[in-house]
Amino acid sequence: MDTAPDGDGAGPDYDPTVEPGLEDAPRPGGRHRVGAPQPAPLTEHGPARVIAVANQKGGVGKTTSTINLGAALAEYGRRVLLVDFDPQGALSVGLGVQPHQLDATIYNLLMDRGVEPDDVILKTSVAGMDLLPSNIDLSAAEVQLVTEVGREQALGRALKGVLDRYDVVLIDCQPSLGLLTINALACADSVLIPLACEFFSLRGVALLMDTIDKVKDRLNPDLDLIGILATMFDSRTVHTREVHQRVIEAFGDLVFDAVINRTIRFPETTVAGEPITTWAPSSSGAEAYRMLAREVIAR
Repeated sequence: MDTAPDGDGAGPDYDPTVEPGLEDAPRPGGRHRVGAPQPAPLTEHGPARVIAVANQKGGVGKTTSTINLGAALAEYGRRVLLVDFDPQGALSVGLGVQPHQLDATIYNLLMDRGVEPDDVILKTSVAGMDLLPSNIDLSAAEVQLVTEVGREQALGRALKGVLDRYDVVLIDCQPSLGLLTINALACADSVLIPLACEFFSLRGVALLMDTIDKVKDRLNPDLDLIGILATMFDSRTVHTREVHQRVIEAFGDLVFDAVINRTIRFPETTVAGEPITTWAPSSSGAEAYRMLAREVIAR
């Protein structure tokens, strides 16, 4: 989860990179914000575009981004399903669900015959956004799936029956490149990589890209990279700016214009169990995720 920088002294939602009315100003990294268009309303829904939110490094904002991107997409009239595919259940907790109290989770959908998606899917506080929750039981699935035929397609089979109901499915992957993450990549149309603006996060991207290439070659030839999202950005530090510039130099237009800044709002939303778009709808963090949602729709 994103955390506030120490001693920022600039209020609870300080955003050093965006000033009101300067959406076309130079963005971090020297490029100009071009601004994705306001998405047109949909007249019908489905089939869903499946996006895996993945990075094998923990603490880069995967769960925060999954929740808030999903909520922003729902604001734009998209029907969204969030899939908690991490045994830690952080996505579920972030939406006010207590994982240890659940009778059925995505583990049961994967491993138990006779369990249907409707037995597991939960409504969230956000209209148009549903949740497939998870808890620690999912850690057993990685071991049990090893002996299964077609083990890499287990998640794809579980989601197949609900894709026509939604416009976007966002899968919050665990911070590893194990079998669960391979399942997410095997059934996804695209991968979104949240990348904390820190040197060690940058080093791990090459390994993730190698895994994506292997999944494309062997399991899912249609898989593509929808984009890289810079998170935990603080323009006051040279290190953060340098890392972000290196990412732009390496990946060019694959880097989203939206940048997620450090702010104390994100830990607050976790405690509240709701997205920043409803907890602090006028905050810079909420606006950044709305901008990201517009870019995702446009791509």
